[in-house]
Amino acid sequence: MLTLRRYVPADCDNTVEIFLRAILEVASRDYTPAQIEAWAKVDDRQVWAERRASRPTWIAEVQDLPIGFADLEPDGHLDMMFVHPDHQGIGAARTLLQRIEAEAQKLGLKRIFTEASLTARPFFERRGLVVLARQSVEKRGQTLANFRMEKPLS
Repeated sequence: MLTLRRYVPADCDNTVEIFLRAILEVASRDYTPAQIEAWAKVDDRQVWAERRASRPTWIAEVQDLPIGFADLEPDGHLDMMFVHPDHQGIGAARTLLQRIEAEAQKLGLKRIFTEASLTARPFFERRGLVVLARQSVEKRGQTLANFRMEKPLS
């Protein structure tokens, strides 16, 4: 059974692993090996942990095993949402996004927005986010395409 809970500092290593595995094993279908190598890095785990703890961040779990996470910045920005490759397709991303939307509405925000990868774009489109622009971002000397997307909240 899938459950959600708030991030705690002990989740740092699990969220890093989920992030890296999702990029290396899932996003690698849509990006070149050089792009993946540039993207799939966490230079400073302390900075990573502080970012997760500085905003509402949720952990998706199955039988107490963290399998995904998502966070929300105060302006409605969905900064990160990743699901472990071994647990894709069971509703973790959908459940995390629903929680993000509920929190944004609770905070009185009028929209959520994100920068979706090539891999994540179809998921977000199915959930009502629309593409505002295609972007090129640089990561460690590599240029990666992503999409600025948003969803108005009622």
